[in-house]
Amino acid sequence: MILSGGAGTRLWPLSTRDSPKQFLELLEEPLFEATLRRVREIPGVGPVTVVTGAEHVPAVETALAATSTGFGSMLIEPSGRNTAPAVIAAALVSDPGDVLLVLPSDHLIADPDAFSVAVGAAVASAREGALVTFGIEPTRPETGYGYIEKGAAVDGGYRVVRFKEKPDADEAERLLAEGAHLWNSGMFVFTVGRIIEEAEHHVPEMVAGVKAALPPETTGKIWIGEGFSDVASISVDHAIMEKTGDAVVIPLDAGWSDIGSWQAVWELSARDEAGNALIGDVRALDVTGCYVHSGSRTIAIAGVEGLVVIETPDVVLIVPREKAQMVRDLATRVPTAHRPD
Repeated sequence: MILSGGAGTRLWPLSTRDSPKQFLELLEEPLFEATLRRVREIPGVGPVTVVTGAEHVPAVETALAATSTGFGSMLIEPSGRNTAPAVIAAALVSDPGDVLLVLPSDHLIADPDAFSVAVGAAVASAREGALVTFGIEPTRPETGYGYIEKGAAVDGGYRVVRFKEKPDADEAERLLAEGAHLWNSGMFVFTVGRIIEEAEHHVPEMVAGVKAALPPETTGKIWIGEGFSDVASISVDHAIMEKTGDAVVIPLDAGWSDIGSWQAVWELSARDEAGNALIGDVRALDVTGCYVHSGSRTIAIAGVEGLVVIETPDVVLIVPREKAQMVRDLATRVPTAHRPD
């Protein structure tokens, strides 16, 4: 199951609600296509279920065609309601005995073989009744991710003690020093029967609302009814994973990144000897450690270091790389919907 929604505001202004980051060519290929190719290499994987919005159907179809990937179902939401309703909808149109591998469409996995091995361990645990997530070993005191506290060891992973919200800088330093926490990757594995069972226990009104919005036809393109927009907007983490007593986290060492900031894009991009990633028509003089992306005109930049500069026909973004997390808030303050000026 591939979740393909959102506006990707952390990579604004290139990523927008009309064209979120999973469809952009930020790296070697669009992230959605890379996700499809990675899934196809997992042994025993079945047809893909995609959950997306109506405005993204053409882009999803293009990605499916580009990777020669067929889909079992495409669930089309009338409005985005976060991940819990999306997961419940996908589960309700699946066979109860299936195992669901839930993946965002906009993550990078540098080592697909290691990922496939971790998925195998997660599937085995899920078949025993666990609700599994993948945790990433922290490499820095990151404030942009949620954390998962590890408990007792189980086959291939650990019992989840608790999920933690994104910390401030001081708490992130403490969590890193303790060594008992993993970053929450937002990827999950569970059987259809178990996730529906847990959802009916913890959020029964959501299950009822999603069921009522689903049409009778549950294959091919499934246009979910407008009643879906009345369902609570909440993540599967908050709705179910934090409440179940059967959550398991499996450590994943596969070069994972959610590419959640321009800093991350810079780190993953090819750079010149001065540490710059210069895309498009860029003229740079005495510039170091910058990410500069020209979309429609020449950018001339000189005598600076550590900046992100993104130019589009609508807006120019300039921000220090180490403060790239500010972009999400900035994106909500700047109207850029094809202004006539």
